[in-house]
Amino acid sequence: MNRFWTRSAAPLPPWPRPDTFELREAQVPTPEAGQALTRTIYVSLDPYQWGYKKRGAEPVGAPCHARTVSQVVESRMDGFAPGDLVFNTNGWAEYGLMGAGVARPGYMIPRKLDPSQGRISQAVGVLGMLGLTAYAGMLLMADPKAGETAVVSAASGGVGQIAGQLARLRGARVVGIAGVAEKCRFVTDELGFDACVSHLSATFAADLKAACPAGVDVYFENVGGAVFDAVLPLFNPGARMTICGLIASYGDAPGQDARAALMARGEAIFRDRGVTVGDLFVGDYVADHEAEFLAAMSQWVAAGEVRYREDIRQGLEAIPAAFAEMLRGGNFGKMLVRVGDDPTVS
Repeated sequence: MNRFWTRSAAPLPPWPRPDTFELREAQVPTPEAGQALTRTIYVSLDPYQWGYKKRGAEPVGAPCHARTVSQVVESRMDGFAPGDLVFNTNGWAEYGLMGAGVARPGYMIPRKLDPSQGRISQAVGVLGMLGLTAYAGMLLMADPKAGETAVVSAASGGVGQIAGQLARLRGARVVGIAGVAEKCRFVTDELGFDACVSHLSATFAADLKAACPAGVDVYFENVGGAVFDAVLPLFNPGARMTICGLIASYGDAPGQDARAALMARGEAIFRDRGVTVGDLFVGDYVADHEAEFLAAMSQWVAAGEVRYREDIRQGLEAIPAAFAEMLRGGNFGKMLVRVGDDPTVS
């Protein structure tokens, strides 16, 4: 049997609750011509998945969407054989099909993984769409220059930790924004950011201003809300801002436009200082930039120039609680759940 988590029939609350998801079973599917059956090893949990659910992109009864690392069990698909390790989108499920005719929300073209390039779990992290998100948003969109100041919110999270290190590789002064003191120490001591301030501090706005004495030239936005409000007055003329996520607003009622509200709050400063604001959708960069990204990032990771922390939980049953914790900022690094044996780990 194939166990999987699906949305329950209950209306979605502002934030996940224990009754938001149901654990179900179904027969393990049989691959048809052009398809392969895979067993899930790692499930990636990311903030965008909550917005995905709130938009009604997932039907009740179907496995919740997620990018995954899996192993081929049975194949009738050219180029894939039993035992191959793959990046795919099985979702919150123990098994899934990939290949011709497979249609489900968020389905992505699978690719084979080479364990010699890094831990296979990194295929849904620093060497996957998450890493490409940081690469596209920081290097291709914001384009930090040596000597500039780049600020990254949610700096210890999956995307934030990579984005900040990429700005550092460009020679920028990098300031992170994180939560508890342990996360701030990790951002500076392990990732090499020049400074990190806590958004939990009663003097957060003043702390951020002190950490950015030359103002802000690049801002990688993952949070919004009060964090954005503290960054806003620090923008220099000609600054660039990449909107990757607005997690502070993910609990808003349906119909509220968090981006429009953010743009309204920043309108005067954006106009007067010529700040460029870009919306990041990683899908726009896959076709033209994924290969160059993988080549560059795998070298940076292998050389230790980009470090990366994962927060891995265990067991399919752990997914809903881990997802809710991640949305509250309770994760420390990229949140993953290991639901099957990893043959590359002894």
